[in-house]
Amino acid sequence: MIRKICVVTGGRADYGLLRLLMLEIRKNRQFQLQVLATGSHFLPKFGFTCREILKDGLKIHARVDIKPVGDSAVALGQAMGLGVKGISRALAKLRPDLLVLLGDRYEILAAAAAATLAGVPIAHLHGGELTEGAYDDAFRHAITKMSHLHFVSTPIYRKRVIQMGEHPSTVFSVGALGVDHVLTTKFLSRRELERLLRFRFRKKNLLVTFHPATLESGVAVQQTKVLLQALGKLPEAGLIFTMPGADKEGGVIWKKIRAFVRGNSRAKAFRCLGSRVYLSLMKEADAVVGNSSSGLLEAPALRVPAINIGSRQQGRVRAASVIDCEPNSASIQKSLRKAFSRKFRFQCQKMIHPYGQGGSAAKIMHLLKARRHQSMLRKKFFDQK
Repeated sequence: MIRKICVVTGGRADYGLLRLLMLEIRKNRQFQLQVLATGSHFLPKFGFTCREILKDGLKIHARVDIKPVGDSAVALGQAMGLGVKGISRALAKLRPDLLVLLGDRYEILAAAAAATLAGVPIAHLHGGELTEGAYDDAFRHAITKMSHLHFVSTPIYRKRVIQMGEHPSTVFSVGALGVDHVLTTKFLSRRELERLLRFRFRKKNLLVTFHPATLESGVAVQQTKVLLQALGKLPEAGLIFTMPGADKEGGVIWKKIRAFVRGNSRAKAFRCLGSRVYLSLMKEADAVVGNSSSGLLEAPALRVPAINIGSRQQGRVRAASVIDCEPNSASIQKSLRKAFSRKFRFQCQKMIHPYGQGGSAAKIMHLLKARRHQSMLRKKFFDQK
């Protein structure tokens, strides 16, 4: 019997990670892939990234447009409510045997709530992680408790999910899909990137992605200001900014970066680069700067130093190539000097990536084929002895 596997994607970040798994599910004769797209995929402001799904030859079986009008707490709360409503309708029509969710965003929490009410088992990726500076941390743990299969990225996270009462037989450490993503990408050359982006690489080049730390309300302006101050003291460096996603206070970061770019010919900013271009830029960069999870997952797989600013990613397992720093100009400048040093760059080439060496999609596929999903719905809390 063919089982219907519905994968939910809410935007550019999770689609880049889910893409390979989705293609593997589509190829397998035991499964029928269903794609449910929501979140920022349909917003021109974020690059209308639903086109990336179609470009890969995948069909979008359900579109749930949650229409966030702004980045305030009220706007995002209303969008999450629309997500539960729209995804509930989609699930009633698609009737999947399993829902696959990745991560911790509010639209993914909406999908988990809708699936729980509909009696659809959930397979959750990247549970057990911590991002103590963002409300996504609470969302992730809530999704874990609504899920029935758990594909975590390190043994530490497996232990944490079991600590939350999930049975060990349902929790699997498979590594990070982001590593698969890096290992299977056909990178663009530096010359191709320059032509495509109309950007000239300098002696040193930085890829910058900075998001609001959503649990630190009102600090996004100041933190962006000190980041730009530090970058402004590197007149020889080329800078490529990717804009933050649909998070609370993301708009103020956009404004600050736009103003900075207008006054600096060596800097360019992009709404959405697409995963191939983004990873190709990361490969060419001397360092990744900001507080994106890609600095902890993908950058180490490329042996590229990552400067992680502030509390957003606090609590996540780190590779030795990640430099943590405070959100102030002096600390960022010090971290940049370390990232540029020959000694540190040599260390990055030798370090072991804690999120694995690839093969995550294949491991997940093997585990999905071995499971009968409806039998998983009734869970018991696992008490540790």
